[in-house]
Order: sequence, then C-alpha cells, then structure tokens
Amino acid sequence: NMKISVIVPVYNVEKYLDKCLKSLVNQTLKEIEIIVVNDGTKDNSQKIIDKYVKKYPKLVKSYIKENGGLSSARNYGLKYAKGKYIAFVDSDDYVEEDMYQKLYDKAVEKDFDMVVCNLKYIYETKDVNAYSNINKDILTKEEIKKSMINIYPSAWNKLFNKRLFKNKVLFKEKVWFEDVEFLYRLYPYINSIGTVDDYLYNYVQRKGAITSTFDERLFHYIDNFNGIVKFYKEKKFFDEYEKELEYCYVRYLYAT
Repeated sequence: NMKISVIVPVYNVEKYLDKCLKSLVNQTLKEIEIIVVNDGTKDNSQKIIDKYVKKYPKLVKSYIKENGGLSSARNYGLKYAKGKYIAFVDSDDYVEEDMYQKLYDKAVEKDFDMVVCNLKYIYETKDVNAYSNINKDILTKEEIKKSMINIYPSAWNKLFNKRLFKNKVLFKEKVWFEDVEFLYRLYPYINSIGTVDDYLYNYVQRKGAITSTFDERLFHYIDNFNGIVKFYKEKKFFDEYEKELEYCYVRYLYAT
C-alpha cells in the first residue's frame, strides 16, 4: 500500500547526497518509496546510492539513465512511481523527518489535489524561513486562480495527487526554471490545495548555484511563459486565466 513516491534526481551531488537520502529513509511515514534517478552523474554519487539500496532495499529504488537534465530525470522517475501521491526532492537538499507524514495526513483529510508546506533556506551561517504563500486550505476554483499569482513556485515543497499526472503534464526538458513552467501548466487541473504551516523542506543554498548567478539562460523564462500561454490557448483555459497569466509573466520577468 504505497502512499508516496519520492523522486530524487541525482547529478554530481556526492557532497550532499548522503544527508538527503538519510532524511528520506528516516521518514516517520513508512509506506513510501524513494525513487533515485542517477542522471548520468560524473562523480561517486552512485556508490552512495548503492549503499542505501543495500541497507534499505524495500525503500530505495535506484535507476540509472544517460544525462538529460533535472526535468528528464523527474519525468523518468514518474514512470516508475507506484504511490498514490508524488513528491520531488532535489538531491542537494534534505527534508524534516516528519515532512511526508504531515503532508500525507493533510492530503487525505479532504482528498486534496496538492498540499504545500513552508521551507527553509539553508546558508552556511544561517537558516532563513520562507513561506509557501498559501495560508489556508483552498477549495474553490476562484481562490485557486488567485493563489497562482504568489504561490512559491517550486515542485519540492509540495505533494501531488497522482491523478494530476493523468493530464499528461510533465516537466519541460532542457530548460531552466522548470518548476515554474510545470506548476503553471498543472494549475488549471488543480481543484483543491491543502496547506501545512510548518517549515519542512530544507533548500540548501550552494555558492554558484543557478539561482545566484547571471546567465543567458535567464531568458528561458520568456520561452517558458510563451509556451505556457500557448498551452492555455490550446487547452481552452486562456480566457479564464488571462489576467493571472499576464501578472505572473510580468512579475517573473521583473523578479529575474
């Protein structure tokens, strides 16, 4: 009876991976599977993965594929996920040991499509609390639409009901900011959002990480949002969401 599939893409993270996997195998919720996707890593990450598979054969599943990037690894993991709910963890981060128990309990309380929690930015010298920006459970389409404009847009502080993926929304490959792109294409299918007001996901701030440097790939935001607009038009959601999309597009361009 698999409650949650946690998908962990791995690429050159040997320094962080042990802490990440330790936080997952020690979850208080036991009916989970940890799907680790080695995305053609060039370092010793696989040795660490093997150690966990050996020690926790029921919990940890290891897959190896050629390098295709974060989105490609997540999409690959989704194919093998057996859980009723899906979660994503980046392999340089780690989670609180009761994270999935809390998110799962919330999810089944009202059969939510998606559940969110707060997070912490982990710097070398300090931790900083950050907020999901969803401050109450949301059960109407109107309120869900409103939440689009300021939700914290990562994939990893959330639990997704597997039924959302039957809409064939996957992560866009070979781009930056794939979380934002994914979340906004998923939004029209979300009918309820539950919230857990705890800081459960630890987002490790690495020096030289993509979020801290300038790079031409910042312009992926433009392609991504143009793609989102096209998607909404094709699926006939555009008229309903036009104002929210316009606001998000402008906001993200300014923010970056």
